Amino acid sequence: MTSIESELRPVPRVPLWRNERVLKIVAQIVAVAVVVALLRWLIGNLTTNLNRVGISTDFGVLRQSTNFTIRDDPGFAPNSPVFPNMLWVGVKNTAIASVVGIAIAVGLGVLIGVGRLSSNWLVRKLCTVYVEIIRNIPPLAIIIFFGYAVFTYGPFPIFNPRNPPWQVKLPGSDNNFLILSNDRWAFPSFMKDGNVGIFWILVLVAVAAAIVAWKWRTKVNVDTGAPHHRVVWAFGVLVVLAVIAFLATGVPYRWSWPAVSASGRTIVGGFGTNAGYLSITGALGLYHASHIAEITRGSILAVPRGQSEASLALALGGFQRYRFVILPQAAKIGFPPIISQFLSLTKNTSLATVVAYPEVTSLVTSAIGNGKPAVQMLVALMAIYLLFSFAWSVLLNSVGRKFKEVSR
Repeated sequence: MTSIESELRPVPRVPLWRNERVLKIVAQIVAVAVVVALLRWLIGNLTTNLNRVGISTDFGVLRQSTNFTIRDDPGFAPNSPVFPNMLWVGVKNTAIASVVGIAIAVGLGVLIGVGRLSSNWLVRKLCTVYVEIIRNIPPLAIIIFFGYAVFTYGPFPIFNPRNPPWQVKLPGSDNNFLILSNDRWAFPSFMKDGNVGIFWILVLVAVAAAIVAWKWRTKVNVDTGAPHHRVVWAFGVLVVLAVIAFLATGVPYRWSWPAVSASGRTIVGGFGTNAGYLSITGALGLYHASHIAEITRGSILAVPRGQSEASLALALGGFQRYRFVILPQAAKIGFPPIISQFLSLTKNTSLATVVAYPEVTSLVTSAIGNGKPAVQMLVALMAIYLLFSFAWSVLLNSVGRKFKEVSR
């Protein structure tokens, strides 16, 4: 048989029961069928047992009133329904705690990660001690420490009519810049006082103009080689147009200064927050900063040594070397594990129930304690955390793809 005849000879078909591709598809179908059957059996068993004891199995109970109030939320009444009112308050409080905690963790973690590689012996050892201690303590223990050792039994005064909180005055003024107590802190804030809607529309226009300025300066840099200074240009355009919009709309916001009420029991004006929020954001920020510090250190060490040597050859200073050469490349390496830290911190806000901060898990457990069916409440809670994780993943993965596009 010639080689040409052997090539033209038809290849025998593999039987279906030996075809690897077919076997993989069948195995997946069987696995899905088993999971669906198991879920159906579990749900059926749960429904049967709940009906036997007279507990509702539909989600209409989420429209019932909660029968309790929420701390620091005067707009929430006991007759407010679980959905959407109570769950929305919980989602909002969880988002506020997670975003601020992430900001603390990233800022502090990057500084400590760089500090662990410092040539200064004292800085390097202090950063190492911080990472090795905080990283090996459970986050719940750190939250409890903040809630009780720092606030409840800490150095701050108890807030009552006979014992006023600490009031830090603005220099040269009678206005309070800061109010501190063991249960509540307050800061200056802005208060609505005009055409707020029109102002924010104009701010969006200013943001669009800043983006145009950013792209224009980038094009100038590509076409002529001149320094782009796009950050300065974009920020300048944004600030100038925002100030013009602020004045043109008749000053839509004014300063609101915090002050102790006449009864000596509450704080009026300004922006107030409670010890629970300070405990959860501070504790989780410090805890996850220790993990981000290790990610930062490992990512910097993964950058090829020649990059640092090349930056030294260009006579770049220490800050310039990290700003323009090392950290941008380390960010591409460390970004995926940092995403996991963001997700973990968001889910760890559920521990805030120990310091009485009304995030979504705390409110759901309170609703269950007030007679709401546990199954429906926990399903809603799991759906909320799933949405949080999905939102972070979509946002951060899109940023990660930008890093890869820049690297190409």
